[in-house]
Amino acid sequence: MRVLGVDPGLTRCGVGVVEGVAGRPLTMVGVGVVRTPTDAELGHRLVAIEQGIETWLDEHRPEYVAVERVFSQHNVRTVMGTAQASAVAMLCAARRGIPVALHTPSEVKAAVTGSGRADKAQVGAMVTRLLRLAAPPRPADAADALALAICHIWRAPAQNRLQQAVALHTSKGRTG
Repeated sequence: MRVLGVDPGLTRCGVGVVEGVAGRPLTMVGVGVVRTPTDAELGHRLVAIEQGIETWLDEHRPEYVAVERVFSQHNVRTVMGTAQASAVAMLCAARRGIPVALHTPSEVKAAVTGSGRADKAQVGAMVTRLLRLAAPPRPADAADALALAICHIWRAPAQNRLQQAVALHTSKGRTG
């Protein structure tokens, strides 16, 4: 399974591609950040994010895109930019028919470190260890994108089984 993780942000949008299956060693395929100038107009920044994500999709051909689910923050301005960048990533994937999964920050932290309250340094350290990297990816947005991809690879099999069970139960309810 090849997953593009996206840590959405208007100034720095972390992107990382991880390949593998749950229970086996994972491989980092690529990691980076799509940057936009803070003094550019919002529309131009969103176009720059779209172009950056499209480039990653073209180059790495992921089977899934995992995006951090936007949650309420104290700074409304920050959460709006994060939500807008998140929507661009989802749009790019949907346009290509690539399934999108949303994972909360605490879900990603718990999957990668064992604690939903881990700090960025702990996430970076575990991403480095899990992917057998020489050093933590910088900036932290890049490490967070890899953590999203790892989380999805590890959680997707269970989520798929759950969805199949719900679908089976729902279809039996309609025919019985």
